[in-house]
Parts: sequence; structure tokens; C-alpha cells
Amino acid sequence: MAAPEPATPAPETPLTGSSRAKDKSRWNWLLFIPIVVPLIPALFNADGPRLFGFPRFYWLQLAYIVLGVTTTTVVYQLTKKRGDR
Repeated sequence: MAAPEPATPAPETPLTGSSRAKDKSRWNWLLFIPIVVPLIPALFNADGPRLFGFPRFYWLQLAYIVLGVTTTTVVYQLTKKRGDR
């Protein structure tokens, strides 16, 4: 009696341009704000003003986190499909 042949797995289909995300909303461009703003040295290249004793560089790091979360939330809310829940 011959051993049964193993089933061959289905070949994986490569990602094409049509299977990628189809969201081409202009609101997505806002996501560049939290990337570009922290890269501007003029914003944090000073000691003052101090906030609760912390130099500008340190409290701006926390402000950049808030900026990123806020921007991402706004873009998500503006681009999500209304029928999805």
C-alpha cells in the first residue's frame, strides 16, 4: 500500500498595486506634521522658556508625543469609513 501524497499548499500571491490600501485621502498628508516638526532644530535649540523647571528640549519631547497622537487621531477620524464599526 502506497503512502498518500502530501497536499501541496496553495501558492502565495504577491502583493500588487490593486491589493494595497485604497485610501488615497488628502487627510493622510497631515501625518507628516509629527514627523517633520521634531526635525526643526530652531524649535528646541534653546534653554528657555522653562516649564516646571524643565528646559525647552525636554518638555517639547512630550509635546511632540501629544502632537503625534492628536494628528493620528484626527486623520483616523476623518478617513475612516462611516459604515465600519
